[in-house]
Amino acid sequence: MSEKAKHKTSVGGQALIEGIMMRGPAGNAMAVRMPDGTIDVEVDHNIPLVKKHKILGIPLVRGVVAYIDSMVSGYKYLMKSADKSMTEEEKEGDMSKLDRWLTDHMGPAMMTVIGIISTVLGLALALVIFMYLPTLSVDKFDEYIVRGADLSKFHPLFEGIMRIIIFVLYMWLVSRTKSIKRVFMYHGAEHKTIFCYENGLDLTVENVRKMSRFHPRCGTSFIFVILIISILITSALVLIFPNLQYVSRPIWILLKFAILPLVTGIGYEFIKYAGRHENAVVKFLSAPGLLMQRITTVEPTDDIIEVGIEALKACITDNPEDDRI
Repeated sequence: MSEKAKHKTSVGGQALIEGIMMRGPAGNAMAVRMPDGTIDVEVDHNIPLVKKHKILGIPLVRGVVAYIDSMVSGYKYLMKSADKSMTEEEKEGDMSKLDRWLTDHMGPAMMTVIGIISTVLGLALALVIFMYLPTLSVDKFDEYIVRGADLSKFHPLFEGIMRIIIFVLYMWLVSRTKSIKRVFMYHGAEHKTIFCYENGLDLTVENVRKMSRFHPRCGTSFIFVILIISILITSALVLIFPNLQYVSRPIWILLKFAILPLVTGIGYEFIKYAGRHENAVVKFLSAPGLLMQRITTVEPTDDIIEVGIEALKACITDNPEDDRI
């Protein structure tokens, strides 16, 4: 690739198990380091839902659709990468006796059902940790610490701060595990490779290695933007409708669910805006996510950078205009 002028792009990606998935104008490209040391590249020329149906591409709506679409496809690529990167011996070792019995007697369909059930249970656990636990902790704080002072109007703010604390602690704890640390190295390689491309440099290991691993359009930044916007909207609702501060906890949690599409839509529009602009507001809202990337990204080794380069090369076209934001 010849050197190009510096430009902003819509290229994004996701760290996988021993691999990286990149989204670009040529489609989704997944590069995985195979057990024999080679790099397997798979390109999916799919069209995002927001581009398939014009109505799904309108502002606010497209953010929700794009988020769900990326969650579904991201899980698919994560499972594929895990399967590709493992040797047959490792696959056998990871499979419990129950897994083997179900596979032998019930077939792949049963394993798919079990996978769906596991995903649902995982989501339920996440909702308990990140939705119910902050609300419960603020209620208990009122009950046992404050005792009498009516701080209900500040509950959305306190809950939001508690949710951020829980999220940061959770990510820090999982980052301590060896397998997740390696995924975070691939996450770092994803960011550095995209930065190299955006700076118009040739995609070489040497050039990528010099780049920053902190990128403003990262999913981590998106999560923090969502948390901040959620705090602002729920706080505004309580100020506009004071009676909301006295509703039961289940109704309050349902209300937070109800505004999630709006929050996600606004967050998505901000991330797209942040990719095109640099100003005080963008820097302020992006700062927490960039700081969080000190946990969720790790400096990659050269062999991991090679995977990022192959993934990016496979998802871009020869014309840089194709992938402008």
